[in-house]
Amino acid sequence: MKKSNRLTNILLLIVVVVLAAAPLLIVKNSQFGGADDAAEEAIGELAPDYEPWFQPLMEPPGSETESLLFALQAAIGAGIVGYAIGVYKGRRTAKDLKNEHSV
Repeated sequence: MKKSNRLTNILLLIVVVVLAAAPLLIVKNSQFGGADDAAEEAIGELAPDYEPWFQPLMEPPGSETESLLFALQAAIGAGIVGYAIGVYKGRRTAKDLKNEHSV
């Protein structure tokens, strides 16, 4: 890897970490609730006698576990998307190299 690429990657990683940590450091005493909690609260206000259709198969032991599972799901999805982009980029590069050598 070139030295300039390594420096760029390190700077991008620092920017991502700062962007992820900034809301947690700037906004004091706040609750970062999820959409599921907001939806459950809204349904409770609109239709107090509403009965859910089914119960969850597994109830996470705490909100931290729920956040961990959500982050894991996002990471797996990002990995799949990144892999697909890499495969298509590799195919395109191989095709370009093949066309370049045949001319």
